[in-house]
Amino acid sequence: MEVWQERPRCDEAPAWALLAAHFRQAFEGPQAFDLRRAFAQDAGRFAAFSLEAPPLFADLSKSLVDRTAQRLLTQLARECRVEAHRDAMLRGERINVSEDRPVTHVHWRSESNPAVATTDHALSAIKNIVDVSPQVQAGRREMMELAEAVRADTGITDVVHIGIGGSDLGPRVVVQALRASGQVNGPRLHFVANMDGHELAAVLAPLQAARTLFIVASKTFGTAETLRNAQSARDWFVAQGGGEVARHFVAVSANPAAAAAFGAGRCLSFDEGVGGRFSLWSPIGLPIAIAIGREGFAQLLAGARALDEHFAGAPLERNLPVQLALLDLWYRNFHGLASRCVAPYHHGLRGLPAWLQQLEMESNGKGVDARGRPLGFASAPVTWGQAGSNGQHAFFQMLHQGSDVVPVEFVLVRDAAHALPGHHDRLLANALAQARALMCGQAGDAPERHFPGNRPSTVLLLPDLSACSLGALLSLYEHRTFVLGSLWGLNSFDQWGVELGKRHAGEIEAALQAHTESSVLDASTAGLLARLKTPPAAT
Repeated sequence: MEVWQERPRCDEAPAWALLAAHFRQAFEGPQAFDLRRAFAQDAGRFAAFSLEAPPLFADLSKSLVDRTAQRLLTQLARECRVEAHRDAMLRGERINVSEDRPVTHVHWRSESNPAVATTDHALSAIKNIVDVSPQVQAGRREMMELAEAVRADTGITDVVHIGIGGSDLGPRVVVQALRASGQVNGPRLHFVANMDGHELAAVLAPLQAARTLFIVASKTFGTAETLRNAQSARDWFVAQGGGEVARHFVAVSANPAAAAAFGAGRCLSFDEGVGGRFSLWSPIGLPIAIAIGREGFAQLLAGARALDEHFAGAPLERNLPVQLALLDLWYRNFHGLASRCVAPYHHGLRGLPAWLQQLEMESNGKGVDARGRPLGFASAPVTWGQAGSNGQHAFFQMLHQGSDVVPVEFVLVRDAAHALPGHHDRLLANALAQARALMCGQAGDAPERHFPGNRPSTVLLLPDLSACSLGALLSLYEHRTFVLGSLWGLNSFDQWGVELGKRHAGEIEAALQAHTESSVLDASTAGLLARLKTPPAAT
């Protein structure tokens, strides 16, 4: 058995009991840890709890953690052999044990143009990563050639990307972010994911079939929502007089035979080791490449690669993905905090919480470890949030005065891409003010004006919202998710829970379309089906 497979689960490591004892001693009772007291007693707290992984900077000093807990958490990571598990992933070993696959999304960004590197050493310097395979090289080259051809084709004014889950959220969040920074300059891009036909109908309404290219993205080319939307788009295209389905439909899939049977004239393929929620770096990123071009996509990869280097080489004490994952574990398993709020203070990053929901909760929302044993502790918290400063007028009331303590992650961008005076400084001031207010609280002259304070937050700071910085941020979150799953003993790269609802949906759809009652459904579902099939009474 490989060393990485023999790693203990976090609750089996000696540091786990030490952490539990330290938590009882320092974080419970009348003298429990208080952030205000911690800053008053430790002038070096900001420096000690700040980390840098260029181009990103992270301030963890407003976290409910002290130096002893930080040391013990890092010891826990060592005892759980996170480094060996990381290296096995980067080498392309089959760490996705339930599907007997390697995990290869990092390999799809493992070559980049050194001219756009953000670190002082070459981007090819990670000794742990295997050489880029010919398949990756050929796949990236084919994707970029197609993207450049679409960008140069004046006959194509609109591109409709049809996918769902990781085949939609990754490309969508990148294009949305870089559009806000003025870096999107190709044909108009539209995203369709929902099986609800209202989304597709609204996208198609203003388009001309002859000037529209469709991208159908599905790893298996069997995803029900994606195929339903793709079939409707193809029907619309033909009904509008489109005569060359093969020319106007491109597939991105690991199942090229099914894509050809659908009628796609071209299929960009990738290996099965690329999980959907980690796939934007692969040909699933075709709409990104169309949006920002060859150089822009190279910069996106370069930023991600910089974080890969940091993750592979930085000591655990200063390794940003590792320390963020350890803090997540500390909050979930010792403080008992059940959710985490992500508040990006940039309009371009408004889709980040949705992308993170899938990345984190689909990866680590499991109650059984990779060996099939039930967990004796809580796993993935609920990830939620929205862009600031909008959230301040929605849910920040609960964050400041609610009965639940919710860690908040502020994502800030130092430089704005617009020239409107006064906006960006005020936006950043609001973010810093919210973090300070959560920590400091306020003694009110009436109970309703009392703010308890001592509420935790972290700040992730990007220098700008460039392709390079965004690539680094998304790579950071991927590695953080992997580390947390590794500590919990999970396989973060399967998602069997997604399949059960799909099976039930097929049975219910058949019953909904039938004119007879189904005898295999529960009483509640059968009753609701009857209501759905009953015409409304005349009024």
